[in-house]
Amino acid sequence: MLLFLIPALLVVRVFAVLDVTVPEVPVVALFGNDTTLNCSFSTGETFNRSDISVFWQLTDTKRVVHSFYDGRDQLTDQGSNYINRTSLFLKELDSGNASLLLRGVQIADEGSFMCFVRIKEYKNAVLLLQVAASYTKPQVHAEPDSNLKPGDEVVLSCLSYGGYPQATLLWHDNNGRNLTGNATTSQVANKDGLFHVHSVLKVIVEADNSYSCLVKNEVLGEETHSSVTTTAGLNKGFPPVALWVTVGLAVCLFGLLIALAYIGKKKINESCKEGEAVEEGKEIEEDESKKAMQPLKT
Repeated sequence: MLLFLIPALLVVRVFAVLDVTVPEVPVVALFGNDTTLNCSFSTGETFNRSDISVFWQLTDTKRVVHSFYDGRDQLTDQGSNYINRTSLFLKELDSGNASLLLRGVQIADEGSFMCFVRIKEYKNAVLLLQVAASYTKPQVHAEPDSNLKPGDEVVLSCLSYGGYPQATLLWHDNNGRNLTGNATTSQVANKDGLFHVHSVLKVIVEADNSYSCLVKNEVLGEETHSSVTTTAGLNKGFPPVALWVTVGLAVCLFGLLIALAYIGKKKINESCKEGEAVEEGKEIEEDESKKAMQPLKT
């Protein structure tokens, strides 16, 4: 029995010597920045750098990303998209570091990578690279934005760009109502693969309301927003201060007209009374004259 068990234990020991480890969660890399794809290995035996072979390749297409064996980099078969963009930490290979430095991360780099390590035998592990980019602060506009009255229709637009992956865009009013279902949103990628997000929302103007456009990048956990206010009953091209000044002047003018009318009426009344007094005096004089002209009775 021992003669059979000892060889079996030796086989188990050989296959348990090398262990390759990569992150279990996706590696998030910012677009345009450098990132490190971590891969470490351990072995229970001593080895020289010339004994180590490290291969990085894409899991789906098997395209070579980086190769190292015979004590140096071997890049003849390297994929064209990775030329001059990759390197290993050569001084740390002896301590079990097979990580890959990837420079200038592109959207096309996103995907699954396989890290192979060989020392007499080989093992591999797979990690996922997720590329991300921040979105700009949204630009929110209302059209028309002046001479509004209750019941008018206004078209709100929200624009944000330069982000990745696709954004989550939400519309809310100042009462907290979610209006996203009424909006039309499009997301188009540019030549670099970054998204341009544009959303349009039609609303009916109330007395006074504000609307907020929120753009979320789920991968980076980022949120950015902007808002716009629609006001009915006031012309935005006519400043409120000027409006109140005009109203004040109109009130003053109206009061002045009333005062002038009152004074004029009073003057007319006084003139009428004076005229009546004069007429009354004339009548008295005429009566007295008539009496004086009558002959005295004998």
